[in-house]
This record gives sequence, structure tokens and C-alpha cells, in this order.
Amino acid sequence: MKWIVCIKQVPNTSDIRIDRQTNNLLREGVPAIMNPYDLHALETALDLQEKFGGRVVAISMGPPSAEECLRDALAMGADEGILLSDPAFRGSDTLATSYTLAAAIRQLQPFALVICGKQAVDGDTAQVGPELAEWLGIPQLTSVDRVILEGNEIRAWREQEGGHLEVHASLPALVTVTKNINEPRLPTIKGRMAANRAHVTVWTKNDIMVYQERVGLAGSPTQVRKVFYPDHSRRGQIRQGGPQDLSDWLVSILTQQGMS
Repeated sequence: MKWIVCIKQVPNTSDIRIDRQTNNLLREGVPAIMNPYDLHALETALDLQEKFGGRVVAISMGPPSAEECLRDALAMGADEGILLSDPAFRGSDTLATSYTLAAAIRQLQPFALVICGKQAVDGDTAQVGPELAEWLGIPQLTSVDRVILEGNEIRAWREQEGGHLEVHASLPALVTVTKNINEPRLPTIKGRMAANRAHVTVWTKNDIMVYQERVGLAGSPTQVRKVFYPDHSRRGQIRQGGPQDLSDWLVSILTQQGMS
């Protein structure tokens, strides 16, 4: 039985900078961390392993530096780390990323559950998990903060406005988890030392048998047209008068700005 956890290395969000010419994030010199939501996904897998046994496999797609993120997962208790790294994967959007991850995960079958963080803090799309489930042809239970396994079925509680929705699915399945599901454990010194010595498997496009036209920029139908810092300046005005006078004045301002 395998519990597969998808993790991503992201820049520390407090230090994000943007190249205005290329519209890409400037990652050079910016500290990299494991996506915070993925820490909770990993903890979920470790909890399930303690209850039901099996192996926890952490998988990530990124540059060679993403190996450090996988070593963090190994230090927490994951049994295996796999890095998908190839120049052909550069520029992947969520569709190309999920396609590549799915091709790798198929080689790890059989598995009971694929666990992802709800979203990555650098893109905030929350698309990779659901798209990955579609590529794999398995049920998806998204934005959950509690899971229970009973035989060959998973029960999960999905966050909804004002409460929760209980959902069921047959295994194998995919879940995306929120930060409310658990409190991630801290790696021990022994775990950290073992992770530093551990082997991280690196797979390229040739190892996972993908179509060239579906990975990287070639397989990415979405493209960033423009990235910019929002204008936070405020130009307040104060006007006194009766309700009708103030409403007429407000409508005229909105009309001038093309918002009416």
C-alpha cells in the first residue's frame, strides 16, 4: 500500500519579486520552502501510515534544487522521495504539471491515496490536484480537513461556507487538504541526519514516458500575459450634502471612471 504525496518547492512569499520584462518570479537569492499546504498533506499521509502501514512516497516536480524539499519530507518520515526534473518541464502550467505528475504516479501503482495540499502559495490556483485526479481517472475530494478510511472507502469532510459537507469515494482516490486538517510534525535530529544521507530518485521525461507536446511550455495552454504590482495609492475625497446630492455626485464619479 502506498500513500503518495505531491509536494512543491515555492519561494518564501514574503520575499517574492517579479521580473517585469519576462513576467516570471525572480527566484535567485530568494529562500525556498516546502509549500505550507503540502506540509499538511505529508502529515496526513504519515498519520495514515501509522494507522494502516504501507509506504509514504513524496514526489515533486522542479529544478534540481527541489531535492532539498524532498529531503525535508524524508526528514519528517517519508520513505521515498522522487524528483521529476528535466529542462523539458520548464514553463509548465497547471495542466502540463498535472499531466507530468500523473505519468510518474502511474508508475507507482498500486496506491491507495494521492494527497496534495489544497493549493500552492505562489500560484494559488488550486488546480493541480483536481487535474491530476482527472488524468489518473480516480475520484477527487478537495479542500478537506478530515479523512477517515473504512475498508476500501474514504470519507472526508469538505469545508463549506457555514459548515462541512461529508463526501465518500472508493479507493484509490485523490484528496487535497487544508491547513485545518492537522499540525505537521517537526523532523527529529535523527530524521534529518538520515534524510541527508538518503538517495533521492530523479526521473526525466524519458523515465516516465510522456509526450513532448504535453509537457513544459509546449503543453501549457495558459500563458501569463502581464504581471504587475497593484496600485495601493488612495485618493480620497470628502463631500458634504444631502442624500440626493451625494448620490448624484457619486454616480458622476463612477461614470467618469467607466464603472457605472
